[in-house]
Amino acid sequence: MLKEFKDFIMTGNVIDFAVAVILAGALGLVINGFVSDIIMPIVGEFVGGVDFGSLKHVLSAGVGVEGEEGFKPENAIRYGAWINTIINLLIVGFVLFMIVRAYNKTKAPVVEEVAGPTAEELLAEIRDALKK
Repeated sequence: MLKEFKDFIMTGNVIDFAVAVILAGALGLVINGFVSDIIMPIVGEFVGGVDFGSLKHVLSAGVGVEGEEGFKPENAIRYGAWINTIINLLIVGFVLFMIVRAYNKTKAPVVEEVAGPTAEELLAEIRDALKK
């Protein structure tokens, strides 16, 4: 059983998948940082200096100071954070599209081999030619 597990783990597909998961995590961090630190301030500036992360609709205001008796936190719908997430999704999708597109261009085109006549077919043609 241990040998079977070792054979399974050492197959190319599992190793490729592990590398892909690790790279995807790292790429996700890079893209999230790019979106939140570079893109969102630019988008916010174009829409009038708005920080999307702070946009919210307050349902009930907070009462008191955190850590003191009677404290009640603010209850709000944070739609700005949701907008950030949607923009992040669009950018991640676009970046992945560009990566896959570039990868597909580097792959050699698949050339399908044209199947020629089999040996039996050639022999049948020779036989038919000799009969004539």
